[in-house]
Amino acid sequence: QVQLVESGGGLVQAGGSLTLSCAASGSIFSINAMGWYRRAPGKERELVASIRRIGATNYADSVKGRFSISRANAKNTIYLQMNDLKSEDTAVYYCHAVITPSYTVYWGQGTQVTVSS
Repeated sequence: QVQLVESGGGLVQAGGSLTLSCAASGSIFSINAMGWYRRAPGKERELVASIRRIGATNYADSVKGRFSISRANAKNTIYLQMNDLKSEDTAVYYCHAVITPSYTVYWGQGTQVTVSS
């Protein structure tokens, strides 16, 4: 079992920045990858960014160059630095973790990010 707790969402003006955090607890030794998904109103959930245990990262095309995912292993925490935010970034952002060998996916409770234009 893995528990994920997110923080850092809020309201920001377009062009501004926010940093999301996700702290993992429980069976953290089995985490293979962590990352962020988002769901905007009326849209499907989409991958924003992910980072694997070995450090490889992946980003949605829509956030490349603006968002950066990182981790602090000692704190079992990942971060999503979001710069140059746009109104289309408004969504609920969910942290997720994938554990091995079962490839079970765990989700956080979600944190709202609202970008005002």
